[in-house]
Amino acid sequence: MSETPPDSDLSRSLSGPQMTMLGLGSAIGTGLFLGAGSSISVAGPGVILSYLVGAGLAAIVAIALAEMISALPVRGSFGAVAGRYLGPLAGFAVRWTYWFSLVVGIGSEVVAAAIYLNFWWPQVPIWLSVAVFSSLLTLVNLTPVRFFGTAESVFAGIKVLAIGVFILLGLVLVLFGLPGRPATGFGNLVSHGGFLPNGPGAVWLVMSIVVVGFAGIEVVAVSAPEASQPRAALRSATRSVITRLSLFYLVSILLMLAIRPWTELSQVHGLDGSPFVATFASADIPAAATVTNFVLIVTALSAANANLYAAARMLHSLAHDGFAPRRLSRATRHGLPRAATLASTVGLLVAAVLAAYAGRATFGILLATGAFGIIATWITVLVTLLVFRREEPAAESSIRLPGGPVLPVVGVLVLLSVLATGIAVPDMRLACFVGVPFVLVVTAVYVLFLRRRVSPAAQEH
Repeated sequence: MSETPPDSDLSRSLSGPQMTMLGLGSAIGTGLFLGAGSSISVAGPGVILSYLVGAGLAAIVAIALAEMISALPVRGSFGAVAGRYLGPLAGFAVRWTYWFSLVVGIGSEVVAAAIYLNFWWPQVPIWLSVAVFSSLLTLVNLTPVRFFGTAESVFAGIKVLAIGVFILLGLVLVLFGLPGRPATGFGNLVSHGGFLPNGPGAVWLVMSIVVVGFAGIEVVAVSAPEASQPRAALRSATRSVITRLSLFYLVSILLMLAIRPWTELSQVHGLDGSPFVATFASADIPAAATVTNFVLIVTALSAANANLYAAARMLHSLAHDGFAPRRLSRATRHGLPRAATLASTVGLLVAAVLAAYAGRATFGILLATGAFGIIATWITVLVTLLVFRREEPAAESSIRLPGGPVLPVVGVLVLLSVLATGIAVPDMRLACFVGVPFVLVVTAVYVLFLRRRVSPAAQEH
């Protein structure tokens, strides 16, 4: 099979390193810095196993995406490929579901950044900070993609540096200690009720939270049509993102649990506290709270920035296939889907309105609402890969998921079970109550209004 060339109306100026930082920028959001505390409060030290499984799932999905998109670096990424191999309904539904999860995720990250800003200026209304941050993010996303890639690389670089410093400090505290503070060793992993204080079932119960923490790996594949060399860049970016994310998450969680008893870390989660802040406080580092608060703001805004980019590209591809208003398919002479970008800021507008009425509660509402779409998207990606391999056995992919059909099937089964058990978690319960009706509505819209007038572009997929 010959390679389908990237779409000509989008700019092709992203480099491999920029794609890597874009993926890290999207995936390393408040899920790592805040979500870890919620998981620890349920599973204790056993949460390490949860993150190990989550990293494995993320790696399976990321490589599956790279295998398909390196052969078909088309506009709409995995959504367009799903439409080609699973049918137009699948391509329509997964792109709208993913777009929906992105726009509400954008809103939750901006609200989080606004709340962190209150640490310094508590008198500033949350809705006002949301409005200011939203305007800045919109402006960044309206610049040519090469400048956007540079800006996101800087944001993501700050996060990577912060996590690197945290890991280095954690290793010192665990293995060597500091003056007046002996090394902690790894005794805290088993000394407070054992490694599984709440039983093995708790390890699985938090999987829905953990999986959402890895959300964002898809952005690497979404950006492929705008890479100067899609196949090579996608291969290197995918490997780099998988390695770094796994290292950051697993090592950071392990060190946190070694330095502080899990019973203490479980008390600092949500928007009012982060286990990262608690761990820095353990070392009596001057200005730890201020520095960490700055990193948290950058983390949230970086994730929102990368997700707005991905949402705009999804909406742009939907419009090209006749699944969204045609005006959203237009691109500027610089290859920027401006109309789709502005339309995708709806999440920012909703966040500002909700923040004005619901305040801090807005973060949890938006975060939970978008969680269902991420898990549904990952399931669709793996199912698409199975059909893609059957119909394109000679596909020219630059990277392949090993294990034949075993890993995709195992991934689908695990994700389905995560979705099923997630109903026992209050936040994920809301995700299911919103996500399932949304998918049903999207399906009904397609069947009733769009099935008979699918565009030629969508039919080719």
